[in-house]
Amino acid sequence: MADFFNTYGFLIVSMIFGAILGISIYLPLMAGQLSLATPGFYALGGYVAAILSTKVFTNTGSNYPLALVFLEMLIAGIISGILAIVLGIPVLRLRGIYLAIATIAWVEILRIIALNLEITGGAVGIFAIPQPFTTQLAYLWLALPLLFLTMLFLYRLENIKIGRAFNAIRADELAAAAMGINPTYHKVLSFTFGAVLAAVVGAVSAHFLNTWNSRQGTFDSSIIFLAFVLIGGSRTFVGPVVGGIVLTALPEVLRALGGVNGLPIWLGNFLRDGRLIIFGILIVLETIFYPQGLITPELIKKLIPFKRRSSLSQVDS
Repeated sequence: MADFFNTYGFLIVSMIFGAILGISIYLPLMAGQLSLATPGFYALGGYVAAILSTKVFTNTGSNYPLALVFLEMLIAGIISGILAIVLGIPVLRLRGIYLAIATIAWVEILRIIALNLEITGGAVGIFAIPQPFTTQLAYLWLALPLLFLTMLFLYRLENIKIGRAFNAIRADELAAAAMGINPTYHKVLSFTFGAVLAAVVGAVSAHFLNTWNSRQGTFDSSIIFLAFVLIGGSRTFVGPVVGGIVLTALPEVLRALGGVNGLPIWLGNFLRDGRLIIFGILIVLETIFYPQGLITPELIKKLIPFKRRSSLSQVDS
C-alpha cells in the first residue's frame, strides 16, 4: 500500500486539485454563466505564489514555511477577486457563447502578458519553487482540507438566499429580476467566487509542481476544466468533484492501456496522446445520453435517502 501511494502520490493530489478546479467552473455556472476564465485565474494564482516564494520570501531555510503558503493563497485570492470584479462587471453582460469567447480572450491575454514579462520568466517560466513538504503525497494535507472546505461552502451556499438567487438567475434571468433579484450583482459574485478559488488552487499548485509557466493557463485547460463539469454534472457541486477526479485520472488510465502488449501502434499512440480528442468524444456522448451529467440531484437523493426516510418514519410513529 505504501508503494502504491508513493508511486501515485502525484496523481492522487492532482485528482483533488482537479475536483476543486471543477468547482471553480461550477460556481459561475450556478448563476447561468458559461465562464472559461478559470485557467487564467489559476495561472495568475500560481504566478503570485511562484514570484513571492522565489523573489520575496527567500530566507526561509530548507523547508518552506506553510504559513507563507497560506499567505500566498490569501494574496492570490485577493488579487484575483479584484480582477474578477473589474472584469466581470462589463463582461458578464454577455451571455452564452459570447461570454465564453470573452473569457477565453481573458485567458489568452494573461498568457501573452506572462510570456512577455521578465518577472514571470517569459516563455521559460519560474523554476525551483520551494517546497513546504518533502513528498508530493504530503500535499494532501493542503489539498484535502481545501476540497472539504470548498464542498462545505458550496453546500451552505446552495441552501441560503444567495445560492437560491443564483439558481433563480440560471433558470430565468428575467423572472429573477422581476422578483427583485439583482442579476448583475449575483453574476459578478459567483464569477468572483470561482476566480478566487481557482487562484488559491494555483498558488498551491505552483509549489506542488515546482515550476510554473504560461502553459498552465491555456485554452486547452479551459476545455479540460469545462469537461469536469459537463461530464460530472452541472446541477450539483458533487458533479464537478466526481468529474474532476475521474477525468484527471483518465489520462493515466489511457496511458496504461496504450502500453498493453498486442495493441496496434496507432491505437496505443491515440490512447496515450489523444486526451483532448477523447474528452471531446466523451462530452458529445454525455450530451446525448446524459445531458445533465453523470451526477444529478435526483441521483444523490436516491443514493442518500436516509434523512427523508428517518423523517417519514417519525411521522408514521
